[in-house]
Amino acid sequence: MHIHILGVGGTFMAGIAVIAQQLGHKVTGSDKAIYPPMSTQLTEQNIVYFEGYEPEQLKPAPDCVIIGNALSRGNPAVEYVLEHNIPYISAAQWLSENVLRQCWCLAVAGTHGKTTTSSILAWILEYAHLNPSFLIGGIPENFEVSARLTDSVFFVIEADEYDTAFFDKRSKFVHYPARTAILNNLEFDHADIFPDLAAIQRQFQHFLRIIPQSGLIVHPPIEAIQQVLDKEPWSQRETFASQNSDWQIGEHNVDYSEFEVYFQQQLQGHVQWDVVGLHNAHNALAAIASARHAGVPSAIGCEALTRFRNVKRRLELRGTVNQINVYDDFAHHPTAIAATVAALRQKVGSQPITAVLEMRSNTMKMGIHQEQLADSLKMADSVYFYQPEDFAWSLQSVADELPKAHICNDTQQIIEQLVQHQQPNENILIMSNGGFEHIHQRLLAALS
Repeated sequence: MHIHILGVGGTFMAGIAVIAQQLGHKVTGSDKAIYPPMSTQLTEQNIVYFEGYEPEQLKPAPDCVIIGNALSRGNPAVEYVLEHNIPYISAAQWLSENVLRQCWCLAVAGTHGKTTTSSILAWILEYAHLNPSFLIGGIPENFEVSARLTDSVFFVIEADEYDTAFFDKRSKFVHYPARTAILNNLEFDHADIFPDLAAIQRQFQHFLRIIPQSGLIVHPPIEAIQQVLDKEPWSQRETFASQNSDWQIGEHNVDYSEFEVYFQQQLQGHVQWDVVGLHNAHNALAAIASARHAGVPSAIGCEALTRFRNVKRRLELRGTVNQINVYDDFAHHPTAIAATVAALRQKVGSQPITAVLEMRSNTMKMGIHQEQLADSLKMADSVYFYQPEDFAWSLQSVADELPKAHICNDTQQIIEQLVQHQQPNENILIMSNGGFEHIHQRLLAALS
């Protein structure tokens, strides 16, 4: 079967392309813009893709078109599919019908931490020789691909609450028949899709409603999640990330690169890994708990993390020039930004941190979280905001709350100022959920 994927450059859609190819299908795709690491993955997997959405890419007509949720009516390729009655389906539904129904699905949901936690969980199962399939919204460095399909019954999936497609406005994760589920956290996000937190909670209810009684939900004891769980009391539960939780962190060092793991006050093991930050230690607890539900002893889960390598674009060191470290991170919501800056602060101590932020998500572009933004950056010594000419609101009020903040209208201006004001042992933390005009490579070249 020939499957063409519209929106193939997205992390989720590129993973769908890999899985479809591994099922034996001929796979092609197209997207408005395709950039690393997903462009690299598609090329390495020999998947042909096109930039742009020209109808000619659909001639001769494929057997099926998988349409990503970034596309809507008015897109030339979408209009051609509808006009010529070419069979189409959403990626989440295609995955559910062709793969997940036969699997023990371990789904990782929540506003933040899904990609990292999914990667940790997949690696623990791999270390335990369970050979899991997975689809993750990033590239775990232990695997070097965002998705794979094996003959294992276990499938780890990053369970996104974003909508499924222009023709299916349910959250993607309602298509995933989870037996083990992690709910990392739950905050208001995706303001272009959801009017308020209650609307997101409703989608989480739909997701939890199909987990069997023998299934397990791993979650922190926070109010927004508890409100959902109170309405869906069917499955087993284990908690983490508080003093009274089932899963707790014991003794630890300052940056959480070492910590003890306890389950119901019993020591399970000791973790020593290359990842830092309290939020990542909590991600590890959730993954260890979920792997235990799938049959992996907790001690093996802790042991596995000594060989865990983080996901690309999660506090990833992109290079060091003249004692200046340049980091890349996907953070784009105030909670995630604060956690990332705090983790780097714990890692580098008193060394200067310069944060560079592109607000690319629809929620941030709408200014929904602008009141929390300054607080999320206060552990940085200086901040550079990228505010292009067409940005919908002014960042000046946020900058005014910070002691040393700059607003720049183009990336070249940011690079020039960073080079001009470089400091010894400086740590430049670049945060964006997009390509950010390849600013990381350009900055490293300029610093050289």
